Amino acid sequence: MPASRLPATLALCAALCLAASACAPWQGPGCRPGEQPSVHDALYFGTAKPDGTVTAAQWAGFLETVVTPRFPQGLTVNEASGQWRGANGATVREASHVLHLVHADDPASEKAVTEIVAAYKSQFQQEAVLRVRAAACVSL
Repeated sequence: MPASRLPATLALCAALCLAASACAPWQGPGCRPGEQPSVHDALYFGTAKPDGTVTAAQWAGFLETVVTPRFPQGLTVNEASGQWRGANGATVREASHVLHLVHADDPASEKAVTEIVAAYKSQFQQEAVLRVRAAACVSL
């Protein structure tokens, strides 16, 4: 093959490989032996409300009555200080709770997470709850 055609041939091969891989189903992360593919959800809950703030007791009650029944296998909470821009364009700075959930990638878990978000927004008059969803490999 002439050297002048080599770049075009390589480009064609790369395009074919890319097209073939696009048809393959997504398998998630390449987990090592002994690891299970899972989902890691991080949910960010602000505490500012129109009439005050979500108290420590209210947050504890929310965890006990809304979150734990949906994820009894476990969870992690971190306290944080965050900011975001609301729908009115104003920057809101507030204390926050970050909830970490590691779970199966299945419809039941997805439903549970969306119910938690909806309940918090409704119960505490929140405009939004940030959700960051990532593929993960888990071992115990």
